Amino acid sequence: MSLPGILLIGAGGHARACIDVIEAEGRFSVFGLIGQVHEVGTDISGYRVLGSDADMPALFAQCARALITVGQIASPNLRMRIAGQLAALGIETPAVISPHAYVSRHAVVGAGTIVLHGAIVNAGAHVGEHCILNSQSLVEHDTRVDDFCHVSTGAILNGGVTVGEGSFIGSRSVLKQGAVLGQRCIVGMGTVLRRDLADQTTFLG
Repeated sequence: MSLPGILLIGAGGHARACIDVIEAEGRFSVFGLIGQVHEVGTDISGYRVLGSDADMPALFAQCARALITVGQIASPNLRMRIAGQLAALGIETPAVISPHAYVSRHAVVGAGTIVLHGAIVNAGAHVGEHCILNSQSLVEHDTRVDDFCHVSTGAILNGGVTVGEGSFIGSRSVLKQGAVLGQRCIVGMGTVLRRDLADQTTFLG
């Protein structure tokens, strides 16, 4: 019996990492990718870039399931725009979780979120929709990560942390227990955050 298909929206490096997780999880088969116009017809990890944004309605008539595989660093705007398009078209956006990650049965992971290899989501944690929990990141107990956040490789969110919508947490950064971040914050790579951050604050240590 064939696996249900999933379309990937974005054809860059993050898409390659997502493909690896999808293949390892074994719930879906990659139907193909949607990329930029100049990427159409190329292959990403053995899967064809089938079209660009203009082709989305026709492609979703063939496969009504998708994962946003555009990366996120400086701004969540592109991922937010794509999510709005998918919602308007009624496209299913399942969470994708690596079998090499650990997600507590007492945690919540929202639709469209990807949990990559080695990530840990502990009991009582709540991760919103369309987030990226990158490889070896840690979301500790009772932490809340709102929609459209990217927790980068090896980042540590200690217990009871709150991360506002659209925020970016850099690789190997550490957030103090109970820290509260507003919306669209940026925490730089390798920094230690011991305080709260207001909306749209960039913290580089």
